[in-house]
Amino acid sequence: MSAQLSTRLLHFLQEDLALPSESIQLVVRHHHFTVDSLPMILWQYGLVNLEQLDKILEWLETA
Repeated sequence: MSAQLSTRLLHFLQEDLALPSESIQLVVRHHHFTVDSLPMILWQYGLVNLEQLDKILEWLETA
C-alpha cells in the first residue's frame, strides 16, 4: 500500500465517513491488506454499511 494513498484513505474513513479510529485499527492490526481489500474487510466485519462501502470504492476510483 502506498504510504500517501493509505494516509489519505485513512483520513477519508475517519473524517468523511466518521469511522472510529478503533474500528480502523482493528482491521489494520489483524489483517494483511491492500488499499483495494480494506473496504471489503471493513464491510465483512460490519464496520461499514453498503452505502459507506460504495462511497469508499468511489473514493478509491478517483484517488
